Amino acid sequence: MGGGVGLAAPALFRVASEKTVFAMPETKIGYFPDVGASYHLSRLDGELGTYLALTAEQLVGRAVFEHGFATHFVPSRRIPTLISRLSTLENPLPDAIDRTLEELSSERQPDEPDPPYTGSKRVALDAAFRHNSVEEIMQELESFVGSSDKVVRDWAQTTLDVLQLRSPTSLKVALEAIRRGKNLDLLGALEMEFKIATAYCSGASPDFHTGVTAALVEKLPGRPNWSPATLKEISDAVIKSNFFSDDSPYLSSAPTLTIPDHMIPTKDKNLMRYCLPTEKEIGSMVRGSHPASGKSGLTLPELISKFEDLRKGKHGVREKVLEVVDRKCNIVDNADGNFQWLKWKH
Repeated sequence: MGGGVGLAAPALFRVASEKTVFAMPETKIGYFPDVGASYHLSRLDGELGTYLALTAEQLVGRAVFEHGFATHFVPSRRIPTLISRLSTLENPLPDAIDRTLEELSSERQPDEPDPPYTGSKRVALDAAFRHNSVEEIMQELESFVGSSDKVVRDWAQTTLDVLQLRSPTSLKVALEAIRRGKNLDLLGALEMEFKIATAYCSGASPDFHTGVTAALVEKLPGRPNWSPATLKEISDAVIKSNFFSDDSPYLSSAPTLTIPDHMIPTKDKNLMRYCLPTEKEIGSMVRGSHPASGKSGLTLPELISKFEDLRKGKHGVREKVLEVVDRKCNIVDNADGNFQWLKWKH
């Protein structure tokens, strides 16, 4: 959580167990998701990262793996064995480490719950959090409160209630950071976040002090006394001017940030290399732009087979492909009874 995410996120291997909790809870205390969150969260499938950044909601256990942050899921009872196996590898190259992790991983059990953000709820999440203003996100959530789908309706109302508790300034800063972070490398994202932190500590907003005092010092229940108290009282222009502009009076003392070269992801150090296939990758395979997709349309079994080959026996690949296809693809029948191929909806 928080700084722990910042430490774990740049690692090539990120192992979750049923005891793992993932969260960036900063908007609860009037701050914003930092430690590289604008880079890492913006690269999760769809708008899941935006949702997690603004709401400060948690992913627990297997969901940390299934939703793309962890590279592997290993039950906690196997962790001592995993450590022992890794320590005895004679040639611990990445692929050898990956094989060891997969050997000790486990598939979803029949009594385990489904991933929390799938199906109609996930469609609604991506639709609501695709917007570039918090007000538009809230408006779309309000429209989903009237949905005929109870799952969507309940999720939308809960999400609205959660966002109402958060600092309006933090929500706007977090959204702007996530949007900018998607187009930055890790160093650029960290530099941006360092400046935002400087602005908070230089008086651009009192909410960080207010939030820490309410949540951690006085441990008060309910909504802290945010200032401004509502979204209407603070414009996006003010947020950009105070927290993101080089001319901001709150950034005059911001130092230059440097990080070690080995921490910066490159094409040779793709942090998603050992994760489940991303929604973007699955989409490129269906559309034919993936190097391994071939020249003709793919059936569902063919799509699954391609990713199982690419991931070389990785646990969870079939389930991830099926979940994405269910939301993002149509089945096209050529009417001869022999071939049903996939078509990407968007």
